[in-house]
Amino acid sequence: MKRRGEWYVVAIGAILVFGPPRELRAQSEDVIGLPRGAKPPTVTIEDLQGQPVDLGQWIGKKPVLFEFWATWCPLCEQLMPRLEAAHARYGDRVEFLVVAVAVNQSQRGILRHLDRHPMSLRLLWDTNGNATRAFQAPTTSYVVILDAKGRVVYTGVGGEQNLDPALRRALRR
Repeated sequence: MKRRGEWYVVAIGAILVFGPPRELRAQSEDVIGLPRGAKPPTVTIEDLQGQPVDLGQWIGKKPVLFEFWATWCPLCEQLMPRLEAAHARYGDRVEFLVVAVAVNQSQRGILRHLDRHPMSLRLLWDTNGNATRAFQAPTTSYVVILDAKGRVVYTGVGGEQNLDPALRRALRR
């Protein structure tokens, strides 16, 4: 019994010093990136053919889910089945946008990746980091869900995010 108590003290101490594990933070009510209720500025990024895309065309019309993604991100890969399932469930009522960050990847590399790993979600290219800055994306696998008024209802990171409650909340507003 003493060993279990020692383990508990060490675990609690680690959480106090380093914070909860990333997967727990994704499910918590902690603010990650943009605070709840914030309205991100609309910015222009690109599609994978290099054409400008104004994110404002989607914001404020219906709920929108943004994921900041990279080909090399294992948490993004882990999250993708959840995103695809959510898209299948809510895709007629929620816009799903995957924003490829311009860190250690190129448009050509992304297109090659998509040939091997197709996705049903709209993928955009944040070539100059405009969306990354506007959405205060701290890392890849960062998800932001906006309601139909363009206000943040959810942010999270990690491969095991439970998106359904946040999507339902966004649809109720």
